[in-house]
Amino acid sequence: MSRVGKRPIPIPDGVELKIDGSTLSVKGPRGELSRTFDPDMRLVVEDGALEVHRPTEQSRHRALHGLTRSLAANMVEGVTNGFERSLEIHGVGYRADSRGSALIFHVGFSHTVEVPAPDGIELVAESPTLVHVRGIDKQVVGQVAAEIRAIRPPEPYKGKGIRYRGEYVRRKAGKATVGGLQ
Repeated sequence: MSRVGKRPIPIPDGVELKIDGSTLSVKGPRGELSRTFDPDMRLVVEDGALEVHRPTEQSRHRALHGLTRSLAANMVEGVTNGFERSLEIHGVGYRADSRGSALIFHVGFSHTVEVPAPDGIELVAESPTLVHVRGIDKQVVGQVAAEIRAIRPPEPYKGKGIRYRGEYVRRKAGKATVGGLQ
């Protein structure tokens, strides 16, 4: 039994929902999102909340029930508050600069790496070593943050690279001297 799928999604003030068959459009203070869900799932607005109903107890429908509810809740959350992912840059000389809506990364390559901001995404370099990715679509925010991290992932010996804020990087010991040889 899906506990996630059964929870209703409260609709805050200033958010408009439009259900057209299996397509849900959510409009709020930060923007508008639209998504098409599986046609078996039924979206219903009751008592100021959005509910997701499944047709049967089949394994496929139970799985889609929780997924559909989570995706719809993320849409409502995105148009009201938005999503943010923060990245830290570690390493001597490693930094990020803003240039218009794009970010320029200096991370130990012979060249700089430019990351343009996709539509609906805001890239902000708060300091040379702290970058924020903001937007209303949780999936796109996470994807852009992952692509930025992939430019120079943190390495395990010195911890240099780009990592998510709060991410723990497991460190390895370097070479050890063997039997007094130097």
